[in-house]
Amino acid sequence: MTDVITLGWRERLALPSLGVPVLKAKLDTGARSSSLHVEWLEVDERADGTWLRFQVRVTRKGALSEPCEARATGRRSVTDSGGHTTTRWFILTEIELAGHRFMAEVNLTDRRHMLFPLLLGRTALLGRFAVDPSLSYSQTPRRAVRESS
Repeated sequence: MTDVITLGWRERLALPSLGVPVLKAKLDTGARSSSLHVEWLEVDERADGTWLRFQVRVTRKGALSEPCEARATGRRSVTDSGGHTTTRWFILTEIELAGHRFMAEVNLTDRRHMLFPLLLGRTALLGRFAVDPSLSYSQTPRRAVRESS
């Protein structure tokens, strides 16, 4: 295992493959999966699989991304912190955080009542990052990016 980077409980990151240059995220080691807020979602069945079109709100009350498109990796049940289970679509997307780029599976859902449009769960963090809850926005934006597995 390489050196693990310590991050704060909230950080700014990018979703390059979705064209999202910056997004605030809550890093949550208590959540297994990662969840991304989408304003709307359309499903398109194609010969090469299920594709999803959606739009991301990049700021809490403001700007929207361009419409995004990603191939679905599946649809599964997710239980939230309140014990409610819903079925959500999942995609695989590139995440840029703390100078590293890596692929992570993210489910698409309605998080409009949450403070952060992205919750980054422990599956995406595992082996890459440690979370120190006393830190907040510990990374400087636009650091050199290194590919990681």
